[in-house]
Amino acid sequence: MTTRFGAPGTGLSRREFLAATGATGIASLAGCSAGGANEPAATSDTPTQAQTDSPNLPYTSPPTIVNVDEQGGEVTMRTQQARHAVHPLDTMGGPVEFPRVWAFQADDNDPSVPGPILRTTEGNAMEVTLDNTDGRRPHTIHFHGVRKTWENDGVPTTTGIQVPPGETHTYEIPANVPGTHFYHCHFQTHRHIDMGMYGIYRVDPEGYEPADREYFMTIKDWDSRVPRKWAGEADFTYNSASRNPDVFTVNGKSAPRTLHPEEGSPIIVDEGDSVRIHLVNGGYMSHPMHIHNHRFQRVEKDGGTIPEAARHDMDVTNIAPAERHTIEFTADADPGIYLMHCHKVNHVMNGTFYPGGMLTGVVYRSVMDTDIFNQLMEYAGYST
Repeated sequence: MTTRFGAPGTGLSRREFLAATGATGIASLAGCSAGGANEPAATSDTPTQAQTDSPNLPYTSPPTIVNVDEQGGEVTMRTQQARHAVHPLDTMGGPVEFPRVWAFQADDNDPSVPGPILRTTEGNAMEVTLDNTDGRRPHTIHFHGVRKTWENDGVPTTTGIQVPPGETHTYEIPANVPGTHFYHCHFQTHRHIDMGMYGIYRVDPEGYEPADREYFMTIKDWDSRVPRKWAGEADFTYNSASRNPDVFTVNGKSAPRTLHPEEGSPIIVDEGDSVRIHLVNGGYMSHPMHIHNHRFQRVEKDGGTIPEAARHDMDVTNIAPAERHTIEFTADADPGIYLMHCHKVNHVMNGTFYPGGMLTGVVYRSVMDTDIFNQLMEYAGYST
């Protein structure tokens, strides 16, 4: 699998990235991360021991795109406990880390939060095997948007189907509604989404014409007490009515981690590029997402194509929980670095520190070898 820099999608290859940065300074970022994805996983099965094994859990990696068509229409989604470095360094309100999340892991890829981006083509079907062999609690997968049989809906209370620890189950998911969709665990939904069990499902329509740059972005608000509770580090009774969001992420990371070209989610463009961004809200709050210095149009919503007559230029799109908005724009601004962020400004914070949180940026490749870009990375704590 080719490593791409930027948000999941058609970012820069490693060679393009090194050329853009002059192979010096910021180029040393390549491979930098907090915690190793190869750390040994915990082997404990008992609830008591599970409260003490967080340091031995693997770290999550950024979400990958899985082309299910290229795998014969089959994908295995394993459940994996992990640690999640939201913003691991002592800068800009950090460190911010979840000592335990429940992640999805596609095939032989690393576990990730959000989960892997499952991509297929209209008219095909997917066999999604939920492998809970090493799990410690029941899970399911529910897919939004597509029309499927009752038994494949992924809701245990209405289908009678759940996947207990030690077992597997295969869902038959037809790709009959083109567009960008959302999937998540539907067992004790309020808790399992807040532990990281959610992701994007993309159905390309027949004859799909990709943009020059195409990116996937999942935004989410978190109550950090929940992952800390399941690691034994917080003592409180969970009540969704008293949920208190205090961490805000783009593709699972908070700024400045979001701006890291390899571990984060910058939108890297060239002048004149057509840019398409698939935005999904995996959280419980609405988030008005704003891009600086670029006007975009919303072309899809929840798997439905918006007629051209109904489209208009805008610079904020308000995304409700589980909504999916696909936006398009042309990279025609003065080449530079422009923010993309939630405009509930308290969501652009790490604790009491501003800026942070639900913020990333549109970065023109031509400025990635400039002093200001290197200074931005130094300020974020990533340049060496």
